[in-house]
Amino acid sequence: MGLRSVAVIPARMASSRFPGKPMEEILGMPMIGHCFHRVRMCTELDSTYVATCDEEIFDYIEGIGGNVVMTSRDHERASDRAAEAMLKIEELSNSQIDILVMVQGDEPMDTPEMVSEAIRPLHEDSTLQVVNLMGKIKSISEFEDPNTVKVVVDLKSNALYFSREPIPSRKKGVDDVPMWKQICIIPFRRDFLLKFNDTPETNLEQIESVDMMRVLESGGTVRMVETEEESIGVDTPDDLQKVQLVMKDDPLVPSYISAID
Repeated sequence: MGLRSVAVIPARMASSRFPGKPMEEILGMPMIGHCFHRVRMCTELDSTYVATCDEEIFDYIEGIGGNVVMTSRDHERASDRAAEAMLKIEELSNSQIDILVMVQGDEPMDTPEMVSEAIRPLHEDSTLQVVNLMGKIKSISEFEDPNTVKVVVDLKSNALYFSREPIPSRKKGVDDVPMWKQICIIPFRRDFLLKFNDTPETNLEQIESVDMMRVLESGGTVRMVETEEESIGVDTPDDLQKVQLVMKDDPLVPSYISAID
């Protein structure tokens, strides 16, 4: 029997940088709707859920026939909300989850192929506990944007460090500097996610405001997987406008939106 893989998309209205963004519309559909429809297309997933503490998001996902669970308002991190949702889903389904794929609800361009790319290493290597996608940064402005989480990796593609600062240094030029960003499709093995959430936040995690630093500071391994698929995170209203323009030509959109003006 294969590993049971479930995606959870944590979403809340009270974003500090862009309040209400999950319900902001892109091509006439709330952003969280795009995330849900696109993730659920991944054939390697047994099911896809949205996890939220907001009635507005809950009612919207339920209204489109989606799976959604209500979670506590007290969570500071998306991984905490995902873990609570995982346990609730297990209770509802009377079945244990093997791989919990956490997908951020503010990356509406994510594709089913990206989810598959992220899950694959956990099927191939039983020693891996958590995987992150990463994509190439294609401009200096994005490299220097603190909203973009940068990552540097070792020769085995394991993360060495995550930062909102531009790492590695460009002091000696830019042509040979590997510029990678974290893309928040993060599959965890079930028990590792629970252990992760039982571990106190670490100093560098708080400084960088990046969950995965807790794994690295605790001596763990985060396997990074390169994707060539384009993904733009929505952290500001300007990002929303940029994504709206790009997604007008997105080949997946017509499969879940019948008509685009």
